[in-house]
Amino acid sequence: MSASVLIARAFAFALARLALLGCLSILTVPAVAQTRLQPVVVTASRFADPAASVPAGATVITGEQIQRAGVGTVNEALMRLLGVVGRLDTSGGNNYTLDLRGFGATADSNQIVIVDGLRLNESDLTSAGLASIPIDSVERIEILRGTGAVLYGEGASGGVISITTKAGVGAQRANGAAVHAAAGSRGLRELRGSAVLAGGGFTLDLAAANRGSDGHRVNFASESDSTSATAQWSNDWLRVGARLARDAMHSGLPGALSAAQFAADPTQANSLTEYGANQNSRGGLFAEANLGNWQIVADSNRRIKRYDSVQFGAPYAYDVTATNHGIRARHEGAIGRMSNTFVIGWDRSSWERVIRKSVFTPIGTTATSASQAWYLRDEITLAGAGTRFSAGVRREQTDKAEAASTSTLADAQRAWELGIAQPLTKELGMHARLGRSFRLANVDEFSFTTPGLPLRTQSSRDLEIGARWTHAQGQVDLRWYRSQLRNEIGFDPQGNGPFGPFGANVNFAATQRQGLELEGRQQIGPDLGIRVNAAWRQARFTAGAFDGKDIALVPKRTLALRADWRPAAGHTLDAGVQWVSSQSPDFANVCRMPSFSVADLRYAYQWGGAELALGIANLADRKYYTQAFNCVAGVTSGIYPEAGRTITASLQYRF
Repeated sequence: MSASVLIARAFAFALARLALLGCLSILTVPAVAQTRLQPVVVTASRFADPAASVPAGATVITGEQIQRAGVGTVNEALMRLLGVVGRLDTSGGNNYTLDLRGFGATADSNQIVIVDGLRLNESDLTSAGLASIPIDSVERIEILRGTGAVLYGEGASGGVISITTKAGVGAQRANGAAVHAAAGSRGLRELRGSAVLAGGGFTLDLAAANRGSDGHRVNFASESDSTSATAQWSNDWLRVGARLARDAMHSGLPGALSAAQFAADPTQANSLTEYGANQNSRGGLFAEANLGNWQIVADSNRRIKRYDSVQFGAPYAYDVTATNHGIRARHEGAIGRMSNTFVIGWDRSSWERVIRKSVFTPIGTTATSASQAWYLRDEITLAGAGTRFSAGVRREQTDKAEAASTSTLADAQRAWELGIAQPLTKELGMHARLGRSFRLANVDEFSFTTPGLPLRTQSSRDLEIGARWTHAQGQVDLRWYRSQLRNEIGFDPQGNGPFGPFGANVNFAATQRQGLELEGRQQIGPDLGIRVNAAWRQARFTAGAFDGKDIALVPKRTLALRADWRPAAGHTLDAGVQWVSSQSPDFANVCRMPSFSVADLRYAYQWGGAELALGIANLADRKYYTQAFNCVAGVTSGIYPEAGRTITASLQYRF
């Protein structure tokens, strides 16, 4: 056994022991001076609220925690710091498909991604592309696990990922700037910068980043860059502003490997010439006003995407134009001795994709999606007991069309939710919520189905029960959930599609998701903090041909342990271990993908405004993969390997 493996195992054992001691300390808080954790704010209600008042599984990581961990993208932050399941995106460019509650291959279509109010989800099968967001611009990332359909609409059964930038917070800040440069394994080079210019109520936020890498496989080199700017003005009751952003990415596409190829050399490629590239631009206007007991927010955004690629030996290119507009208002008042918070809102969105003509697509096709929705949510808090009751409803009209398909989708659906939160003591509280969520097929799904068998709307009945124990130095959350789905939309490789029995998008027989989630964070004195995220999940068919089988690409158990330690002034050590159990790439559960564990370590030295850091990802140089999509004669195939040990050195300076 190599020395690096022994060191990594010893490190993992020590971190696990440290985390266990931290969890025990949550139960027996020492009577010594401690660092008090700051209150956490979330926007699960589409307005800023204390996390303790939200009757849902909401989790927050801050920009400070992201910086301390030394992660370079939003994807890395969610996977490392919160243990969110991630699978390497086949489009390259350091993107991942994140899966909050076990939806497997359709995770992107069953959760919403929001950045400062702008919905990034596409209406086709492509992912939201979180790697394009400048990490230095992020103030906090919030995860709402479970349905967010009342406030966010269709496709939110699995949850919501909400990213708030420093500019999006709206608070007045001092002038400042930061630059970050990094270099590392496989030709990694990165340069980031951000700045704030403020005065007289005006604030200008700027951020830019450029990242390049040779990649961990042949033909997997990538180059990406992004810039963003937000200008706003505010006084004691009004905030108005505009934001602009652009990003571009080019990545080689090495293709999938067989099991034999992965075992022989995971860095090899089956394609040496294929690539994917996209350019995105986003712009928007926003306003927020506080008028007595009313808070009113309005925003209007436009997004343009241009995608070019060569895949499977053929060119493929398209353009996307998406807009969304919304206005929402919140009123805080009283009904007798009870406090009452009422939210009302309106959303409207449109999306259009035009596939450009080529030798292989001489006609080109246009696909469209448009929706309009109203939603209401009310929360009443009883005096004395502190019991909070919440109820919400949403009605959404959606219309989708795809020119190459003979079918269209036009449907009006309702989502609803009931919730209760009950404080038992000053530190301990419980919550429960019940709701209905829904999803319509996207334009790639309903245009590739069994002839004469259109896709029905997917619906889910969602239940969650949770408890939260909070004290000055830590917090523990425990949640149980169950979602009963009907007409779940997915791809059946054996389905009878437009070209025969080579696969089709179908409505599956009944399916179910259920599980337990544990999150804990503990500050052990002023110099040591730990974080634990563990989950057990079950995603399976409960009827039909696959009755009793697991949904593909859903691991049953995950565990993430993280610790940050300041052994001396100016010195910081941040470390973590993530373990993911085995999973199946096929509905029949004939094949298995092996479990894996990876560890990362980062040391940083702070001297005035400068920070020098050295980080190591995949410390033990594990050979593993998170993405596979095929099962051939009982052997997993279609494998996309992950990177081996990666070392990164960085220098950051704050002015």
